[in-house]
Amino acid sequence: MRTSKNKHSPDEDQAGQWLGPTRLMDLGDPRLRMRAASLVQLCHSDREKALAVYGFVKRLTYLRSFKMGPRTARAVLDTGSGDGADKATLMIALLRLAGMPARLRVVLMRGEIMRGLVDNLETISRPFVETWVDGRWLRTDTFIFDAAYTASARQALREANASWGYGVHVESPMLWTALDSTLMSPLPLESDPMVIEDMGCFHDADDYMASPGFRARHTVFVRYLRWNLLVPGMRRAADRIRRWSGPGSRVPRVRPR
Repeated sequence: MRTSKNKHSPDEDQAGQWLGPTRLMDLGDPRLRMRAASLVQLCHSDREKALAVYGFVKRLTYLRSFKMGPRTARAVLDTGSGDGADKATLMIALLRLAGMPARLRVVLMRGEIMRGLVDNLETISRPFVETWVDGRWLRTDTFIFDAAYTASARQALREANASWGYGVHVESPMLWTALDSTLMSPLPLESDPMVIEDMGCFHDADDYMASPGFRARHTVFVRYLRWNLLVPGMRRAADRIRRWSGPGSRVPRVRPR
Protein backbone atom coordinates (compact mmCIF):
# COMPACT_ATOMS: atom_id res chain seq x y z
CA MET A 1 0.00 0.00 0.00
CA ARG A 2 1.28 3.44 -0.93
CA THR A 3 0.75 6.52 1.18
CA SER A 4 0.05 9.83 -0.52
CA LYS A 5 1.58 13.05 0.68
CA ASN A 6 -0.80 15.92 1.40
CA LYS A 7 -0.85 19.09 3.40
CA HIS A 8 -1.89 17.28 6.58
CA SER A 9 0.88 15.13 8.09
CA PRO A 10 -0.68 12.77 10.66
CA ASP A 11 2.65 12.36 12.46
CA GLU A 12 2.91 16.10 13.10
CA ASP A 13 -0.71 17.10 13.63
CA GLN A 14 -1.94 18.50 16.87
CA ALA A 15 -5.39 17.21 17.73
CA GLY A 16 -6.72 20.74 18.15
CA GLN A 17 -6.29 21.40 14.44
CA TRP A 18 -9.27 19.14 13.81
CA LEU A 19 -11.94 20.98 15.77
CA GLY A 20 -13.06 23.90 13.62
CA PRO A 21 -15.89 24.47 11.13
CA THR A 22 -15.75 24.06 7.36
CA ARG A 23 -18.16 24.79 4.54
CA LEU A 24 -19.64 21.31 4.87
CA MET A 25 -19.65 21.47 8.65
CA ASP A 26 -21.29 24.69 9.81
CA LEU A 27 -20.75 24.20 13.52
CA GLY A 28 -22.84 27.28 14.26
CA ASP A 29 -25.96 25.71 12.76
CA PRO A 30 -28.63 25.58 15.53
CA ARG A 31 -30.01 22.17 14.58
CA LEU A 32 -26.57 20.58 14.44
CA ARG A 33 -25.68 22.10 17.79
CA MET A 34 -28.93 20.90 19.37
CA ARG A 35 -28.44 17.39 18.04
CA ALA A 36 -24.86 17.20 19.31
CA ALA A 37 -25.89 18.54 22.73
CA SER A 38 -28.74 16.06 23.05
CA LEU A 39 -26.51 13.15 22.12
CA VAL A 40 -23.75 13.84 24.65
CA GLN A 41 -25.57 15.59 27.51
CA LEU A 42 -25.48 12.50 29.75
CA CYS A 43 -22.00 11.35 28.73
CA HIS A 44 -19.23 11.32 31.33
CA SER A 45 -16.19 10.65 29.14
CA ASP A 46 -14.87 11.21 25.65
CA ARG A 47 -15.40 7.54 24.89
CA GLU A 48 -19.07 7.82 25.81
CA LYS A 49 -19.40 10.92 23.65
CA ALA A 50 -17.76 9.19 20.70
CA LEU A 51 -20.06 6.19 21.05
CA ALA A 52 -23.18 8.35 21.34
CA VAL A 53 -22.36 10.20 18.12
CA TYR A 54 -21.27 7.04 16.36
CA GLY A 55 -24.43 5.18 17.30
CA PHE A 56 -26.64 7.98 16.00
CA VAL A 57 -24.84 8.19 12.66
CA LYS A 58 -24.66 4.42 12.17
CA ARG A 59 -28.42 4.13 12.64
CA LEU A 60 -29.03 6.43 9.67
CA THR A 61 -30.02 4.40 6.63
CA TYR A 62 -27.27 3.85 4.08
CA LEU A 63 -28.57 5.45 0.88
CA ARG A 64 -26.79 6.83 -2.14
CA SER A 65 -28.41 10.09 -3.33
CA PHE A 66 -28.37 12.01 -6.57
CA LYS A 67 -25.95 14.89 -6.07
CA MET A 68 -23.39 16.97 -7.93
CA GLY A 69 -21.23 17.75 -4.93
CA PRO A 70 -20.67 16.74 -1.31
CA ARG A 71 -23.58 17.28 1.07
CA THR A 72 -23.35 19.41 4.20
CA ALA A 73 -23.70 17.94 7.67
CA ARG A 74 -27.02 19.78 8.10
CA ALA A 75 -28.36 18.36 4.83
CA VAL A 76 -27.49 14.83 5.93
CA LEU A 77 -29.09 15.41 9.32
CA ASP A 78 -32.27 16.75 7.70
CA THR A 79 -32.48 13.84 5.26
CA GLY A 80 -31.78 11.17 7.86
CA SER A 81 -29.83 8.99 5.44
CA GLY A 82 -26.67 9.10 3.38
CA ASP A 83 -23.79 7.30 1.77
CA GLY A 84 -20.37 6.84 3.34
CA ALA A 85 -19.11 10.35 2.62
CA ASP A 86 -22.37 11.93 3.83
CA LYS A 87 -22.37 10.02 7.09
CA ALA A 88 -18.67 10.76 7.66
CA THR A 89 -19.31 14.50 7.29
CA LEU A 90 -22.14 14.39 9.82
CA MET A 91 -20.19 12.25 12.27
CA ILE A 92 -17.16 14.53 12.19
CA ALA A 93 -19.33 17.64 12.63
CA LEU A 94 -21.14 16.18 15.64
CA LEU A 95 -17.90 15.00 17.22
CA ARG A 96 -16.34 18.44 16.81
CA LEU A 97 -19.42 20.05 18.33
CA ALA A 98 -18.99 17.68 21.27
CA GLY A 99 -15.46 19.07 21.69
CA MET A 100 -13.70 16.04 20.24
CA PRO A 101 -11.11 16.43 17.47
CA ALA A 102 -12.19 14.41 14.46
CA ARG A 103 -11.05 14.09 10.87
CA LEU A 104 -11.63 12.23 7.64
CA ARG A 105 -9.19 9.65 6.34
CA VAL A 106 -9.70 8.48 2.77
CA VAL A 107 -8.43 5.13 1.56
CA LEU A 108 -8.48 4.11 -2.10
CA MET A 109 -9.73 0.53 -2.34
CA ARG A 110 -10.38 -2.01 -5.06
CA GLY A 111 -13.83 -1.70 -6.54
CA GLU A 112 -14.53 -5.39 -6.04
CA ILE A 113 -15.46 -4.67 -2.41
CA MET A 114 -18.70 -3.25 -3.82
CA ARG A 115 -19.63 -6.30 -5.90
CA GLY A 116 -23.32 -7.04 -5.58
CA LEU A 117 -24.09 -3.44 -4.64
CA VAL A 118 -22.49 -1.87 -7.68
CA ASP A 119 -20.40 -3.91 -10.10
CA ASN A 120 -17.54 -3.16 -12.49
CA LEU A 121 -15.86 -0.49 -10.38
CA GLU A 122 -12.08 -0.30 -10.65
CA THR A 123 -11.59 1.66 -7.43
CA ILE A 124 -13.59 3.36 -4.71
CA SER A 125 -12.66 5.93 -2.09
CA ARG A 126 -13.55 4.63 1.37
CA PRO A 127 -14.12 7.25 4.11
CA PHE A 128 -12.88 6.52 7.63
CA VAL A 129 -13.57 8.75 10.61
CA GLU A 130 -10.71 9.23 13.05
CA THR A 131 -11.50 10.56 16.53
CA TRP A 132 -9.15 11.68 19.29
CA VAL A 133 -10.04 9.53 22.31
CA ASP A 134 -7.92 9.33 25.46
CA GLY A 135 -4.80 10.67 23.81
CA ARG A 136 -4.80 8.73 20.55
CA TRP A 137 -6.52 8.60 17.19
CA LEU A 138 -9.07 5.82 16.84
CA ARG A 139 -10.40 4.93 13.42
CA THR A 140 -13.56 3.31 12.10
CA ASP A 141 -15.55 2.87 8.90
CA THR A 142 -18.28 0.73 10.49
CA PHE A 143 -20.61 3.76 10.61
CA ILE A 144 -21.15 3.63 6.85
CA PHE A 145 -23.73 0.86 6.73
CA ASP A 146 -26.67 0.61 9.11
CA ALA A 147 -26.92 -2.53 11.22
CA ALA A 148 -29.74 -4.14 9.23
CA TYR A 149 -27.80 -3.77 6.00
CA THR A 150 -24.52 -5.02 7.50
CA ALA A 151 -26.11 -8.12 9.02
CA SER A 152 -27.84 -9.11 5.77
CA ALA A 153 -24.75 -8.37 3.67
CA ARG A 154 -22.52 -10.54 5.85
CA GLN A 155 -24.98 -13.43 5.67
CA ALA A 156 -25.27 -13.04 1.90
CA LEU A 157 -21.48 -13.21 1.59
CA ARG A 158 -21.44 -16.44 3.58
CA GLU A 159 -24.10 -17.86 1.28
CA ALA A 160 -22.06 -16.76 -1.76
CA ASN A 161 -18.83 -18.15 -0.28
CA ALA A 162 -17.16 -14.77 -0.76
CA SER A 163 -15.00 -12.63 1.51
CA TRP A 164 -15.75 -9.17 0.12
CA GLY A 165 -18.88 -7.73 -1.44
CA TYR A 166 -21.82 -5.38 -0.89
CA GLY A 167 -19.28 -2.93 0.60
CA VAL A 168 -18.43 -5.11 3.60
CA HIS A 169 -16.29 -8.09 4.61
CA VAL A 170 -17.85 -11.40 5.58
CA GLU A 171 -16.28 -10.93 9.04
CA SER A 172 -17.08 -7.24 9.36
CA PRO A 173 -17.71 -6.27 13.00
CA MET A 174 -21.14 -4.85 13.65
CA LEU A 175 -20.07 -2.08 16.04
CA TRP A 176 -17.20 0.17 17.07
CA THR A 177 -16.37 0.12 20.79
CA ALA A 178 -14.23 3.28 20.89
CA LEU A 179 -11.62 1.29 22.82
CA ASP A 180 -9.52 0.80 19.70
CA SER A 181 -9.79 1.20 15.95
CA THR A 182 -12.45 -1.02 14.35
CA LEU A 183 -12.55 -1.56 10.60
CA MET A 184 -14.94 -3.48 8.37
CA SER A 185 -11.97 -5.55 7.25
CA PRO A 186 -10.39 -7.93 9.78
CA LEU A 187 -6.99 -6.95 8.37
CA PRO A 188 -5.08 -3.73 9.12
CA LEU A 189 -4.90 -1.24 6.27
CA GLU A 190 -1.22 -1.96 5.72
CA SER A 191 -1.85 -5.62 4.86
CA ASP A 192 -5.37 -5.55 3.44
CA PRO A 193 -5.32 -6.77 -0.19
CA MET A 194 -8.32 -4.54 -0.96
CA VAL A 195 -6.35 -1.38 -0.09
CA ILE A 196 -4.56 0.38 -2.92
CA GLU A 197 -3.48 3.64 -1.30
CA ASP A 198 -3.94 5.65 1.87
CA MET A 199 -4.82 9.10 0.55
CA GLY A 200 -4.29 10.80 3.91
CA CYS A 201 -6.25 12.92 6.40
CA PHE A 202 -8.67 15.73 5.58
CA HIS A 203 -11.25 17.92 7.25
CA ASP A 204 -14.06 16.79 4.96
CA ALA A 205 -14.91 15.77 1.40
CA ASP A 206 -14.24 19.29 0.09
CA ASP A 207 -10.75 19.15 1.54
CA TYR A 208 -10.15 15.73 -0.03
CA MET A 209 -11.38 16.79 -3.48
CA ALA A 210 -9.04 19.78 -3.40
CA SER A 211 -6.04 17.51 -2.79
CA PRO A 212 -3.49 16.64 -5.49
CA GLY A 213 -4.16 12.94 -4.94
CA PHE A 214 -7.82 13.34 -5.84
CA ARG A 215 -7.31 15.74 -8.73
CA ALA A 216 -4.73 13.44 -10.32
CA ARG A 217 -7.45 10.81 -10.72
CA HIS A 218 -10.77 12.62 -11.00
CA THR A 219 -12.69 15.51 -12.46
CA VAL A 220 -15.33 16.44 -9.90
CA PHE A 221 -18.18 16.98 -12.37
CA VAL A 222 -17.52 13.75 -14.28
CA ARG A 223 -17.11 11.78 -11.06
CA TYR A 224 -20.49 12.84 -9.68
CA LEU A 225 -22.17 12.37 -13.05
CA ARG A 226 -20.93 8.80 -13.25
CA TRP A 227 -22.03 8.02 -9.70
CA ASN A 228 -25.48 9.50 -10.36
CA LEU A 229 -25.92 7.04 -13.20
CA LEU A 230 -25.31 4.24 -10.69
CA VAL A 231 -27.71 5.55 -8.03
CA PRO A 232 -30.92 3.77 -9.15
CA GLY A 233 -29.22 0.38 -9.34
CA MET A 234 -27.44 0.88 -6.02
CA ARG A 235 -30.69 1.80 -4.29
CA ARG A 236 -32.45 -1.28 -5.61
CA ALA A 237 -29.54 -3.52 -4.66
CA ALA A 238 -29.26 -2.06 -1.15
CA ASP A 239 -32.98 -2.50 -0.62
CA ARG A 240 -32.83 -6.12 -1.76
CA ILE A 241 -29.91 -6.83 0.56
CA ARG A 242 -31.58 -5.16 3.53
CA ARG A 243 -34.80 -7.14 2.96
CA TRP A 244 -33.06 -10.43 2.14
CA SER A 245 -34.78 -13.27 3.96
CA GLY A 246 -31.88 -15.72 3.99
CA PRO A 247 -30.58 -18.72 2.03
CA GLY A 248 -32.61 -19.60 -1.02
CA SER A 249 -33.22 -16.05 -2.20
CA ARG A 250 -31.53 -14.45 -5.20
CA VAL A 251 -29.33 -11.85 -3.50
CA PRO A 252 -26.03 -13.82 -3.17
CA ARG A 253 -24.71 -13.28 -6.70
CA VAL A 254 -21.21 -12.20 -5.64
CA ARG A 255 -18.56 -14.48 -7.10
CA PRO A 256 -15.44 -15.36 -5.08
CA ARG A 257 -12.09 -14.55 -6.63
